[in-house]
Amino acid sequence: MGGGIAGLSSALELSKTGYIDVEILEKSSFLGGHAIQFACKATDRCVSCGACMVEEKLKQAVENPNIHIYSRSRIQKITKSEKFSIDIIIKPAYIDSKMCTGCGVCLDTCPFEGSVIRGFSKNNMPLYTICEDSCLYFKDKSCAKCQKLCPEGAINLDSLESCHTSEVDAIIAATGFQPYNPVSKPYGYGLFDNVVTNLELERTLRKNSTAARPSDGKAPRDIAFIQCVGSRDVGLNHLWCSKVCCASALRMANLIKMRQPDTEITFFYIDVQTFGKNFQAFYDEIQKNIRQIRAIPGDIYPTRDGRLQLTYFDGAKSQSVDETFDLVVLSIGLIPGQDNPDLAGLFNLEILETGFLAPVENGTSGICDGIFTAGTVEGPMSIPETIAHATDVSWKAIKYLNLG
Repeated sequence: MGGGIAGLSSALELSKTGYIDVEILEKSSFLGGHAIQFACKATDRCVSCGACMVEEKLKQAVENPNIHIYSRSRIQKITKSEKFSIDIIIKPAYIDSKMCTGCGVCLDTCPFEGSVIRGFSKNNMPLYTICEDSCLYFKDKSCAKCQKLCPEGAINLDSLESCHTSEVDAIIAATGFQPYNPVSKPYGYGLFDNVVTNLELERTLRKNSTAARPSDGKAPRDIAFIQCVGSRDVGLNHLWCSKVCCASALRMANLIKMRQPDTEITFFYIDVQTFGKNFQAFYDEIQKNIRQIRAIPGDIYPTRDGRLQLTYFDGAKSQSVDETFDLVVLSIGLIPGQDNPDLAGLFNLEILETGFLAPVENGTSGICDGIFTAGTVEGPMSIPETIAHATDVSWKAIKYLNLG
């Protein structure tokens, strides 16, 4: 359950036995979860960010004949006798993956922004999906341009949902996390164009290779990264460290500085979470080019010249300081997935005080034997940690199935 990096890693490990058929149920249109949106942050050498590992796992999964993928799917009912019987509702894809060539005509000709969405990886086929909430065809049938102009005839906007029943011996819940929405923070997210999240900057770097201001597409002269937005926050009762934010922000800052050397970058933090075997050497190098300020800013206001004024408290000088930036990046936290309560109710699993699921790795907990949990459904993990955890859980599942 879940087609992110944990689900993909589990599926691939199970399929290696040669005796196990695996089904991936993914509620969205694309596999890879949040991690497939991450940019490679290699400079003159690999920095072990893990982005390429996600792409590799995705490619292997979609090409594996023992892995069957059901995207846009949701579970309607689960029963258990000797096996689990899972009734699945599959929403229509509208674009036939076997016919689509990824030409992009549907996206280019669509008159209403957000109706056709492009995935982040060419290994997801089809590469595009139709968003029913935005598409005019599903409101009043006033537009069917994409269907008419598709050169392969791969689009059918009248497609209907289908049903599928699976009989399985074990279930791995790998439904991941959700990113914190910072609209309630005093940083102007959603109000000021040039306040973005780290995930949005990841997408920009993946697509365009360089950082740019959303307001005008120009290269920013000054960038501020603000850490722990939605993590380590007593007011939100989010007391945990999200673990991946420091690594993501510092690697992105390093990449931007290499590609756009005229851009000045400031990193605001509480503490820096260590990451990777070569963290200290990397961090020592980072401090030469990236200004570090141990403070969390309080407010952001737009200036008359289209920049952003940021206020923070300088502990060394015991005074508030105002600075202006062209772009502010909020490193948002990893918070429990919105499906966790439903999962807990479905399988009689324990929800921790944090809202993440309590680990179920031996298959003997929950409503009955054969249930496992893997990856960030249990709490924040990096990409390499998630892959390692999902692999370990898969071998416990193999042992449970008496195949190990």
